[in-house]
Amino acid sequence: MHPEIYRELTSQRGRELREQARRATLARTAGRLRRAARRGGAQAEAGDGFVMPAVPDYVDGSFRTGPAGDAVAGEPGRVPAARHAA
Repeated sequence: MHPEIYRELTSQRGRELREQARRATLARTAGRLRRAARRGGAQAEAGDGFVMPAVPDYVDGSFRTGPAGDAVAGEPGRVPAARHAA
């Protein structure tokens, strides 16, 4: 076999093995985190530092400031723009 073809095949096989090892490591890490979360471990609580941004209640980007007058406890109130929807 030509040396360049052999070198390319060897390089390709090395890349495939490294990718396989990376996926296996990722799977082991995910399994450890799931087990820690089930056991209530400190690692699960620490998280990755991601903080979910606040999501506005209305399309115009505003937030509900208090309970709506006609809303039942635990249910969202009427959206003001809903009265004018076509």
